[in-house]
Amino acid sequence: MLKNYFKIAFRNLLKSKGYSLINISGLAVGMAVAILIGLWVHDELAFDKYHTNYDKIAQVLQNQEFNGVTQTMNYMPYPLGNALRTKYGGEFKYVVMASMSGKHYLALGGKTLTKTGMYMEPDAPAMFSLKMIRGSKRALEDPSSILISQSVSSALFGKADPLGRTLTIDNRVPAKVAGVYENLPDNTTFKTLEFIAPWSMYVASQQWVADSKEEWDNSSFQTFTQIADHADFEEVSAKIRNIKYDAVDDEKRFKPVIFLHPMSKWHLYSEFKNGSSTGGKIQFVWLFGMIGFFVLILACINFMNLSTARSEKRAKEVGIRKTMGSIRIQLVWQFFSESFLVVLLAFIFSLLLVILITPLFNQVADKKVGILWANGWFWLASAGFIVFTGIIAGSYPALYLSSFQPVKVLKGTFRVGRFVSLPRKILVVVQFSVSIVLIIGTIIVFRQINFAKDRPVGYDRTGLIMVEQNTSDIVNHFDAFRAELLRTGAVTEAAISHSPPTGVWRSNSGFDWKGKDPSQTVDFATSAVSHEFGKTLDWQFIQGRDFSRKMASDSSGIVINEAAVKFMGLENPIGEIVRWNGQPLTIIGVIKNMIMESPYKEPKPTVFHIMGQNNSNFVTTRLTPGANVRESLAKIETVFKKYSAAIPFNYKFVDQDYAYKFVNEEQVGELATLFAGLAIFISCLGLFGMASFTAEQRTKEIGVRKVLGASVANLWKMLSREFVVLVLISFLIAAPIATYLLHRWLQSYEYRTEISWWIYIISASGALAITLITISFQAIKAAVANPVKSLRSE
Repeated sequence: MLKNYFKIAFRNLLKSKGYSLINISGLAVGMAVAILIGLWVHDELAFDKYHTNYDKIAQVLQNQEFNGVTQTMNYMPYPLGNALRTKYGGEFKYVVMASMSGKHYLALGGKTLTKTGMYMEPDAPAMFSLKMIRGSKRALEDPSSILISQSVSSALFGKADPLGRTLTIDNRVPAKVAGVYENLPDNTTFKTLEFIAPWSMYVASQQWVADSKEEWDNSSFQTFTQIADHADFEEVSAKIRNIKYDAVDDEKRFKPVIFLHPMSKWHLYSEFKNGSSTGGKIQFVWLFGMIGFFVLILACINFMNLSTARSEKRAKEVGIRKTMGSIRIQLVWQFFSESFLVVLLAFIFSLLLVILITPLFNQVADKKVGILWANGWFWLASAGFIVFTGIIAGSYPALYLSSFQPVKVLKGTFRVGRFVSLPRKILVVVQFSVSIVLIIGTIIVFRQINFAKDRPVGYDRTGLIMVEQNTSDIVNHFDAFRAELLRTGAVTEAAISHSPPTGVWRSNSGFDWKGKDPSQTVDFATSAVSHEFGKTLDWQFIQGRDFSRKMASDSSGIVINEAAVKFMGLENPIGEIVRWNGQPLTIIGVIKNMIMESPYKEPKPTVFHIMGQNNSNFVTTRLTPGANVRESLAKIETVFKKYSAAIPFNYKFVDQDYAYKFVNEEQVGELATLFAGLAIFISCLGLFGMASFTAEQRTKEIGVRKVLGASVANLWKMLSREFVVLVLISFLIAAPIATYLLHRWLQSYEYRTEISWWIYIISASGALAITLITISFQAIKAAVANPVKSLRSE
């Protein structure tokens, strides 16, 4: 019986090739979108599961009260690690102190590579379950050792055994290769971790780190833990919450609270507001999961619409089958078998589409996903996916078509009725409502991105390049280095700074000024700069002046931004004294706010001061306008190599680094555009099929109207009116839904655009234009047909 069902289903598909093509194509595209999104969601949910102890690892975070707001930070004081081991040793299997991840120089002979690495305590490789190719996980117990990734090993040593060979880190610290670990996958937090050096080496080579050993007020490090097998994250967090608060009396005013942030939440729940988790990338998982579901539903709607629209053609078949003894359940299975056959064929084609689209999808989403051919769970999910889609797509046609009464059908008195088309119209409205919501959403996402991009940044990014430096080679000879750079004519100015123009690497409390509330705790972004920093960036002054080498007093002067003036409540800031940990500093200038962190947030109160010795991380230069960029970079590199021969000249254009801040939102916008386009394509396929069927159904009516003098324009208008009305109804439903959802999304940004009225006009006009283009082919084709052919049987 089952074989007979599928044989008849296959014949019906061949009999109506156009209808079958539209059905299979629509379902294939919808299923391809759902599969792609499913692979993306799977990759997001599997983030960090590479680590064996994934469900027991956590990072220690702290909440502190600054500027009247509770801020969540991953920066920890040095003494915390030892305190956790000493006081709560039974709660933890491992406690690991680590440096912040950053770029470093690894040199071997005449070869120097720029690689991302961290200094970590010896238990790190075991805690993070690194897969060792050579050497031991305990190698970091030797303070002169280093572990390198497989890719670093290949780049430096080729196929030779690297164990025992000595590298130089940042042109000053020798390290012996004691192990090689497998490259970490892309869907891990530590995907860029290319080497690990011992924490003891960090302490020995950096005096400021050694000085921080007992400093609870210096939060400059990271702390990772693996809780004991019997322990629970919330219970351990409750026990350790006051460990910093109790350690130093001076810290009590900041109300520090220490807690554990499980690895399972690092990727998807990384955003905090006022001390509480507000989500993160999990909202995109839900967003795209819903889009995938609705796109699949759109494809199923096409199947249901076209199946029920052809009901009159299948009516006699149903009548004869019932007369010959078929019961309703057999007819239901017959129509479900057609549905499952279409879905199975669509699934096969969807896999081909996924293979073709995956490279583009990975490029847009910055992923490396692909069909999990060898994964049994994938095929089990696919089987469930096929059954689910087949039931959804085939349920209404099966139940509707099997309900026809054979007596009326065979006597010729069966009519589908004027309200039978209502479900189809409702489904079309649902289709276009979803499509219009996606159109409006895509416009808003890109409008928000452009709104932030157009925001004044407070300096001129054009022609600025920056070079990160982890050595003191240039800092120690900066005056001579700068003079030689200027002589090349390639740059108009050069400066050094602790933070890049596009980031804040340091913040400090301990500020006091006249009129400050003694109980108020503050946190100002601070950046040590050379005298030329403002001139290099082209600061925009509101009051006062820039730093000057001619003014010796500027060593105790500061330049602050508008946000700092507003926060401190200073009416005439120039000349005011600000005390930083008791040291008096004079405000000499006020600049417009520089957007150094997120372009979607308000800038922090910021203080710029003249740097001391050996605390520079960046060299920033401004290229000479109009000069050949390639030639200018070559001249700059020559000067860099003269003062720091062993270090690669790795530069970044500041405008490109600033543009990187928009990557996440741009990915969302591009993916939303892709999925919205596919949703519209599926909806148009359904419209095309419905228009084709409607034109076929009304062939004789069109012929009579033409004979009576109706023009092509009149006939086109008649055939298009119904679909235009449906799309307008869809817009009226979609507009408030989109407004509600997008308003909630925009609330997550402090600096955000508005939902303007013209967005709705464009969305409605676009949807109407797409509708008219889709149905016009069939409408005009029917309108220009020769009426003699359609009426000659009368």
